[in-house]
Amino acid sequence: MTSELPRLQKYDALDGKTFLICVGAMKCATSWLYHYLATLEGVVVSPVKELHFFSAKFAANALSDMDALAMYRLGHHIGQEGDAIQNLMTRPTFRASVDRVQMIFDDDAYFGHFARLCEPETRALCDITPAYSTIGPEGFAYMRDFCASQDMRVKILFVMRDPVDRLWSQLRHITQSNPEAELTKRWDEALQMPKIMARTDYRFTVQDIDEVFPVEDVLYLFYEDLFEEPSLRELCAFTGAAYLPGDADTVHHGTELKVDLPSDARDALRQTLAAQYDFVRERFGDRVPSAWLS
Repeated sequence: MTSELPRLQKYDALDGKTFLICVGAMKCATSWLYHYLATLEGVVVSPVKELHFFSAKFAANALSDMDALAMYRLGHHIGQEGDAIQNLMTRPTFRASVDRVQMIFDDDAYFGHFARLCEPETRALCDITPAYSTIGPEGFAYMRDFCASQDMRVKILFVMRDPVDRLWSQLRHITQSNPEAELTKRWDEALQMPKIMARTDYRFTVQDIDEVFPVEDVLYLFYEDLFEEPSLRELCAFTGAAYLPGDADTVHHGTELKVDLPSDARDALRQTLAAQYDFVRERFGDRVPSAWLS
C-alpha cells in the first residue's frame, strides 16, 4: 500500500480542465459509459479504458495484478503482425499501453498520459476504472492529493446497481473469464471472498467518497435509469459537456454467460446484502430505482 505522495511534474496542458474519475461500480455499465463519454464534444477518455493506476497502489482488494496485466498488454501490442514501430505510431491503444507500463515506475506518467491526449478543444478528461471503488479512505485521500498536483477540477462519479443483480452479474463475469472458478455454482463460497464482497460494499465506498471529496464534485447515479435522458443530462452537466442522447441498445463488453439466479441463491444474496439496501435507501431516499429488490 502506498501513502507517501511523490513530487510530481505539473502539466500546463491540463490547466483548467475537468478530470472525471469514474470509480465504479463493477458491472454497472462502466464500459457503456466509457464509450458514451468518448462521443461528447470536448471530452477525452484514455484509449485504455481501465488504467488501474490508483488501484495498483492500493491493491488489497485487487482481483489480479494490474501492473503485470499492463506488461502483458504491452507485450501483446509489440507482438502484433506488422512493423512494431509503425504500429506504435498509428495505434492509440499501443501508445497508451506504453504509458501505462511507464506508470509502474514513474508516477508522472499518469498525468503525462492525459496531457498527451489533450487537444485545444479538450475540456474534460476521464479515467474509468471501477476497481477504484475498493481502494478505501486512504486510497481516495491519496487520489485527491495526487490530483491536486495539477490545476484541474477533479470530479468523482459512482454508479450503483441493485446489489443482488450486480453481484450475480459479477459472478457470471468471473465464471465466463475463468470457467474453472464455477462461481455461479459456488456462489455461497463467493459470499465469503473479501475481494469479491468489497465490490458489493456501497456503504463504505460512498462514505469514503463523502469523507474525502466536496459534495459538489461528486455524482451518484443508478444503473437502472442510467440510460435515460435525465441521468445523461445530469452526467453531461457534471462533466461540463453538451448533452447528447445515448445509444441504450448497444452493449459494450457485456457478460455473454447467461445463468439464471436460483431462488435459494437470490434469498441468500439478498440477506447478505441487506445492509447495503438499507444504507442506500437511507442515503438516497426516493432516488433509489423502484426496480431494486425490497
